[in-house]
Amino acid sequence: MRKALLALLLTLTPLAAHAEGAPHIPEPMVFDMVRPLGARRGELEVNALAQQNLSGHRGVEWAPEIEVAFADGFAIEFELPMEDMKVTDYKMGLQGTFGAFNNGRGVHGVQYLGLYNRHTGRWENTALYLVGHRFGQRFSTMSMVGVGDVTVKHPGDRSFIFNHTTFFEASEATTLGLEYNLRTGPDRMTLLMPQIHQRLGPGVNVQAGLGAVKVAGEAWRPRAGLRLIKEF
Repeated sequence: MRKALLALLLTLTPLAAHAEGAPHIPEPMVFDMVRPLGARRGELEVNALAQQNLSGHRGVEWAPEIEVAFADGFAIEFELPMEDMKVTDYKMGLQGTFGAFNNGRGVHGVQYLGLYNRHTGRWENTALYLVGHRFGQRFSTMSMVGVGDVTVKHPGDRSFIFNHTTFFEASEATTLGLEYNLRTGPDRMTLLMPQIHQRLGPGVNVQAGLGAVKVAGEAWRPRAGLRLIKEF
């Protein structure tokens, strides 16, 4: 884990100064980012995502987290994934912005996620490339692609991860989105989540979605999600 974090920091440090001018692009509801790309030093957010299948096993998966931009273009998060009232994992994330491109309409960066599972005692590393693009005033996209469990000890457990969300900003306070998430490997999962993002007040936002999920060996199941957000 230490080597992965050090490598990411060394890669991003010379590029953090180019984070200025990044376009505003919403964040996906399910595959949350560590602040938007191009975040400015001092930004702080606390949020919690809850999800539940509406058929089959109906345990509530939820996770409170805190996100901090500790430097321009850099952000870190700490998350506590839970099922019902049981803590299942400890999670942290580190994200950096490479910079804007295409005359300020695009932005890209990288994200590292570390997850310690309390049941197995394993630490898993995930590395992702992030790219977002704005297509005028209303339409934008955010895509993430990477590899899960990149440790050399368990090469057979590696998975390909892809997440893509298309956003339509219906008004200044309302954004509609369609999020697609795919993870291959032993824990293969496919998720499709239409969603709405609504600003309720200064720094207070809610995201809600109703879609479907399919995990390995099971049928498609309806799934609901809700994320509450407070920015400081």
